[in-house]
Amino acid sequence: MTRIIMVGCGGKMGKVISDIVRSDKDAEIVAGVDVNTSWSNDYPVYGKISDVKEKADVIIDFSTPVVLEDILDYCEENNTAAVLCTTGYSREEVEKINNASKKCTLLRSANMSLGINTMIKVMEAVTKTLADAGFDIEIVEKHHNQKVDAPSGTALALADAINGELNNEYTYRYDRSSEREKRPVKEIGISAVRGGTIVGEHEVIFAGTDEVIEFKHTAYSKAIFAKGAVQAAKYISGRTPGLYTMKEVIG
Repeated sequence: MTRIIMVGCGGKMGKVISDIVRSDKDAEIVAGVDVNTSWSNDYPVYGKISDVKEKADVIIDFSTPVVLEDILDYCEENNTAAVLCTTGYSREEVEKINNASKKCTLLRSANMSLGINTMIKVMEAVTKTLADAGFDIEIVEKHHNQKVDAPSGTALALADAINGELNNEYTYRYDRSSEREKRPVKEIGISAVRGGTIVGEHEVIFAGTDEVIEFKHTAYSKAIFAKGAVQAAKYISGRTPGLYTMKEVIG
């Protein structure tokens, strides 16, 4: 049985994860952390993770980068693993995660879905061939009108996977309106669309001469991210310190 502390339990993803864990015989949420401690649930809710009294194996964090330092401190002090699902980390915060992983068992992913992580694997397999053949690379991501960060962490993860196969020689272009010039060869364009209730859509476009190849993933429900987070929590429970990704989870 994997015992979980749910950080951000009162948010949309926290509620979805809570529902999924209730029907999972191999996992249990023993406590939650949320700014609204009066939020009704079948486990105790605390305002800060440092106040949690229950013992747990893993933290699942679907909140904001603001609480990252508290989570990392808790992991080190209590020998607790953590699945970090929050996006929008600064470079300094990413460095803190990397440093903490020397002592703590951490898994960080910009997107917890099986489909997206399979798509990242596909990008790693096809990028070099298409780029060498002169294909331009563009990424378009779409999300609901309440999402505050842009581009999405998933779009950046896709771009990083692609760029990694190209010796990180490509630059990222987020806006083409500020300069009037032809598209450079070694560039990855990343565009963000915000509107309505779009759960998440990511498309990678390889545009060559007289042909275009498109890879697309569409999320129709937040449940796919919740299922991935719970799967990841069970995977890293009891593992040695280090920084894990969904690659290890999906095998």
